[in-house]
Amino acid sequence: MDGLVRAWVDGWVVSRGAAPPVREPWGFTVDVGQINQVSRHVFEALGDDVPEGAVRKVADGVTGAGVCLKVFQNPAVVGGWLGDGWWINPEPGYLMTVPLTPGHARAEASEAPEIPAGYRMRGWSVGGVRRLLVAAPDGSLAARGQVALSDAGAKAGTEAVFDQIETAPAHQRRGLGSLVMRTLQATAAAEGARTGVLAGTPAGRALYETLGWHVAAMLTNAKFTGAGD
Repeated sequence: MDGLVRAWVDGWVVSRGAAPPVREPWGFTVDVGQINQVSRHVFEALGDDVPEGAVRKVADGVTGAGVCLKVFQNPAVVGGWLGDGWWINPEPGYLMTVPLTPGHARAEASEAPEIPAGYRMRGWSVGGVRRLLVAAPDGSLAARGQVALSDAGAKAGTEAVFDQIETAPAHQRRGLGSLVMRTLQATAAAEGARTGVLAGTPAGRALYETLGWHVAAMLTNAKFTGAGD
């Protein structure tokens, strides 16, 4: 799992157009520049290796609303480390990985479900991010997703970070999520990626595991909302 978090951070930065990560003793700081997420502190350790003292110290030093923490440990555990003013998502996230082999592109392409009648799928690339859109028959968004190749580590480009995978509620249970993921996995594999990385929700985890993904660690998402809140 060495370098997994760094790969996720680097790929996420490319995917979202955020500032390059700043290396910290405990992980990384990323400036995002949004009202609801000004910056994020991402701890590099996983599970029981997460340093409680470092999390407490970083959290206690936050004074501005909109600063987020990403800690790869159970929210029930991390919640006890944070003081007043921190909102903690009670629903855990999951850091997940999947191997992408040289033959993955052909396999994924052959196993991807067909596009339902009336739907339209289009893919394009901008700034190192490969994006995919599935439009409904009426032109509204049915499903989407994107993937960015990470620049982390000595083997730059061997990790692909999957991001913003979404299926609109009205279009779920039609195989669109699987269609998007298999198409993006094939795209990443064809471009030389050998490992897929993502941070998923419990609902997303169910889909990803059917596609061969495995959980590397739980993820706590926390945001500072202001002292006294």
